[in-house]
Amino acid sequence: MKMNSVIFREYDIRGVYNSDFDLEFAKQLGRAFVTYVRAKTGQDRPRLTLGYDARLSSPDVAAAIAEGFKASGAHVIHLGMVTSPISYFSTFAIDSVAGGIMVTGSHNPPEYNGFKISYGKTTIHGEEIKTLEKIILAKDFVDDKGSEEKIDILTPYVERYKKEFGQLSLPVVIDCGNGAAGAIARRMYEAVGLKPTILFEKPDGNFPNHHPDPTVEKNLVDLKAEVLRSGAKVGIGFDGDADRIGLLDHTGRFILGDEIMALIAQAILKEKPGSKIIGDVKCSDRLYDFIRQQGGEAIMWKTGHSLIKEKVKSEKAPFGGELSGHVFFADRNYGYDDALYAGLRVIEILAKTGKTIPELLAGLPPSFNTPEIRIDTTEEKKHSIVARLKEKFAKPSQDYSTNLIDGIRVSYPDGWALARASNTQPVLVLRFESVTQAGLDRIQKSFEDVVNPLL
Repeated sequence: MKMNSVIFREYDIRGVYNSDFDLEFAKQLGRAFVTYVRAKTGQDRPRLTLGYDARLSSPDVAAAIAEGFKASGAHVIHLGMVTSPISYFSTFAIDSVAGGIMVTGSHNPPEYNGFKISYGKTTIHGEEIKTLEKIILAKDFVDDKGSEEKIDILTPYVERYKKEFGQLSLPVVIDCGNGAAGAIARRMYEAVGLKPTILFEKPDGNFPNHHPDPTVEKNLVDLKAEVLRSGAKVGIGFDGDADRIGLLDHTGRFILGDEIMALIAQAILKEKPGSKIIGDVKCSDRLYDFIRQQGGEAIMWKTGHSLIKEKVKSEKAPFGGELSGHVFFADRNYGYDDALYAGLRVIEILAKTGKTIPELLAGLPPSFNTPEIRIDTTEEKKHSIVARLKEKFAKPSQDYSTNLIDGIRVSYPDGWALARASNTQPVLVLRFESVTQAGLDRIQKSFEDVVNPLL
């Protein structure tokens, strides 16, 4: 069995298939999860859902998980190819489900794959994920004979949102990126009255048209061209498992993740004044200021879909999100990140107000900022570089303040800088912002002077 311990990350399990883990690992993970669920619930034969994304390795990996489930006595409910949000939805929509596993590499390159794991109605993270590693190492498995069934989860999913949204009307282009969104996007959007132009709809784990990450502007070149050609009011992109959303306005301008949050938060706060809105450490100061100006309570939290989801729940917030395009609705939805659903919420806002995205964001102050800068490095270096920045900036200063909630965020009177180690890849994440270009250059240089010599 191949099992590189680095795959057990903060909020999921992920690595290079057949290098960091193999099919035997997937089977043992399935068995370990049954052990975990039995200990939590006391159920001898827990009912567990199992879905997978469009990656070439995903059907085989899912089959190995199913073997592990059954070998330990679980009842496997096969969802087939679905988005991660539909996997989450299954834990709400199917009776007596104890949890589930979604096989997905999300937005990572084609050679990656992984597992997003739900216990009850939430995804596990942190020490709970490490607990699964301990169970595997101890071979703490139960021998039993399980069972399995296949169900249609797509129909109740579509019907749920057809009932919520009724009929919408807006010219829109969506880019499925050859990911799992292609299995459901057309059906879902047409069910609410839309007639979307759809790019790269066919699921294909080779991702032949572009990398499946819509939060990187260069991946949306075709979407931009089609928005401009068709005169659509919005362009919407989805990542490989459709839990991250990318957005273009009617002019083809790329809308940053925290700008998407501002757009949505504004609408929610009109309906629910004074609500808490959760953002991650990579989001702009201007987002948090904007939320407060709109009458909301802005809360900055750690990056990670499981972590933000849990914070939305614990703070009873109607909405939260990340710069990376994960957005979480708990006002009318279940509190998890679903990009297809988020797209419908954006369309609904545009249709109801009759305004364009730039008009709706007119109250958001302009700024000079970088997108998320992702520097490929090693697992060791990404942590050591952040540690070095903490050494330099953690001491109190009259010139800046420091936040160590996730990595290091240094705030100046005219802007801020962030560095953190990615929880999903051997990548160092940086972001910078200021009210002036000169300020941005200065703030960025203050970090890069430390970072660049260490790369």
